[in-house]
Formats: sequence, C-alpha cells, structure tokens
Amino acid sequence: MANKPGYWNSLHGLTTIVLIVAALYFLLVEHGAHVFPYLPFLIILLCPLMHIFMHKGHGHGKTGNGEHQHQDAEEAYRRGLEEGRKEADRK
Repeated sequence: MANKPGYWNSLHGLTTIVLIVAALYFLLVEHGAHVFPYLPFLIILLCPLMHIFMHKGHGHGKTGNGEHQHQDAEEAYRRGLEEGRKEADRK
C-alpha cells in the first residue's frame, strides 16, 4: 500500500503555505506599526491553539486502543497497591 503524502506536501498545502506567507508579508510591511504592539498578545494566543491542535495524537475521544490502555493501567495500579501492602505488612 502506497503512502499518501500529507496535506502540507500536496498542491493544496503548498498553495496554503504560499498564501499565508504572502498575507503575513503584506501584513507586516504595510501594517507593521499597528501589529507590533499586539505581538505579545498574539504569541500568548498561540499557546491554547497549539495545545488544541498538538493533542491530535494523544487518542482523546477514541474508544478503541485507549480503553485497553486504561484497563492495563488500572491493573498495574492494583498490582502495585497489593505489593506495597504486602511489603508494609512484612515490616
């Protein structure tokens, strides 16, 4: 099975990148005096956006594999708890 190129490597993705770069260039060149005072606020605004979009690979909202990992974690916690109690009773 052949791997499909990602969105950013496709024609649409490259076109999107070019348009974003062109828009940012004209925004900074023509309206730099109006944009630069708000730059710290724009950087702070990027934090929640990056948080939302970068959690894509964590499996939030998926029930398949994530549920299995949750059960394994609970089982490991119970085993550790029992071993800790046994060791505490020995002392």
